[in-house]
Amino acid sequence: MIESMLMHMHLLLLDPIQIPSLAFLLIGGACAFVLAYVLTFAVRSFCHRVGWLDLPAARRVHTNPLPRLGGVAIFLAFVVVSLLFYTLGPKSNSNEIVIYWLLLVSGGLIVLVHMYDDVKGLNPLPKLIVQTIAVIIILGPWGTVFHGILLFTFNNPFGTEIMQPGLPWYREPTLFLFIHQSGLSLAAIPSILLTWFWIVGMMNTVNWIDGIDGLATGVVAIAALFITIISWIMGQQSIAILSAIFTGATLGFLPHNWNPAKIFMGDSGSMFLGLGLAVLSVMGGAKLALTLMVLGCPVLDVAVVVMSRIRRGQSPLKYDKTHLHHRLLANGASVRQICYMFYSLAFVFGILAISLSGLKLAHFYKLVGLGLVTLTITLLIIWIDYQKRRSRTHVELGDAKPTIKL
Repeated sequence: MIESMLMHMHLLLLDPIQIPSLAFLLIGGACAFVLAYVLTFAVRSFCHRVGWLDLPAARRVHTNPLPRLGGVAIFLAFVVVSLLFYTLGPKSNSNEIVIYWLLLVSGGLIVLVHMYDDVKGLNPLPKLIVQTIAVIIILGPWGTVFHGILLFTFNNPFGTEIMQPGLPWYREPTLFLFIHQSGLSLAAIPSILLTWFWIVGMMNTVNWIDGIDGLATGVVAIAALFITIISWIMGQQSIAILSAIFTGATLGFLPHNWNPAKIFMGDSGSMFLGLGLAVLSVMGGAKLALTLMVLGCPVLDVAVVVMSRIRRGQSPLKYDKTHLHHRLLANGASVRQICYMFYSLAFVFGILAISLSGLKLAHFYKLVGLGLVTLTITLLIIWIDYQKRRSRTHVELGDAKPTIKL
């Protein structure tokens, strides 16, 4: 019943355009770019008028007061253009439109709450609670099943390509996490926790790498671009056009956020971008590994920093300047050079992921690709630390207070 209502509502809002073509995809992405670019001017002007500015501080890199609500422009551009251009393709399932609406609702909640955080400030716990509520919305638990996103199946990198009778579980092409369908049950708890970890983890990963001008914006745009490409290759036209709109909205903000930035996306923007990436990467399947490869650098950077804080007996939420981009800044790299490095790594691993997708035993080679990403980032961190010791530069660990960024 609810699914049919959402489908009807979507059709009322859309022009009756049938199957999205490549030109339609490009136009949707371009419109999102232009709208986000224009809306950011309006947000900048409004923030300056009311005095909602991010002031320079010890934990900041910028030296001038700047607006911090750029995420509002990104979100509005995505919503408006997707309502006009997004429509189900010939290979779409009926659940996809439900996930789209759940994304809009949860995204709206995330943006509204973190707008308040950007202006007034929130402690970590309320933010984590709101992020958890957003995940529950994305799960879509009504009736007896989950109608949204639920991670409970995985492609087996060591399995056969085709299911055969009598195969042991570890040789099956698909692995299941205790359940074989998205029904509401106690057995679904591990899948729910994994879904929570994926979505909340992605939101906070994007949030934590948003430490210098243009870094998070550009890396997210590249990841979304590759999700668009792989979705199109897989024949998932509706997901491809939604990803293209997401890419366009993100890129439309980048000129304003490029060093020296005139506005920041704030937590409202970084959290929404993380949420969007997390959802788009699992819509239609077969894109989670690609997303991890493209975002391998920031994901592993966050993991290393969190483990380092725990090893030092500190809270994982404690603010410091040991992120990879901080280490590079301490070694003398400019903000733009750091962005170019992260962008290059994202592009290289994105191209590698798409290339591996067309091979026989693609899932195994993607696992190898993830290992290559891990090795690359590990060597990069070792090299940076070596350069730091040679130059005797100091990486600031920050004060003893936990960061309000979650």
